Amino acid sequence: MAEKITEKILDSFLQEKDLTAIDFYRDGCVPCKRMAPILFRIEEEEKERIGFGKANIDAEPSLAEKYEVMAAPTLIFFHQGKEAARFRGIVKEEEIRVAIEKLKNL
Repeated sequence: MAEKITEKILDSFLQEKDLTAIDFYRDGCVPCKRMAPILFRIEEEEKERIGFGKANIDAEPSLAEKYEVMAAPTLIFFHQGKEAARFRGIVKEEEIRVAIEKLKNL
């Protein structure tokens, strides 16, 4: 299950694995709820290689500001702590998987 990301643990979370992903979401957000099962499937398959986290942008507005998240859902992948890919809105599972394969080869 994706780790709850707060400002306090962000830096340590990004250091846990070379490749991490944070799902910036809002409670009650319909597109976020539509993305949740897709992200869950990917997480289950990739959890050994990729760290997965979720950041509620209403509860953690400083994180949304820091990463210039303007809308939910926004999925950001980090490679060695630096932003490497970003998806906004509802994204097809295959698009995310293609990006993951590219990021694994960095």
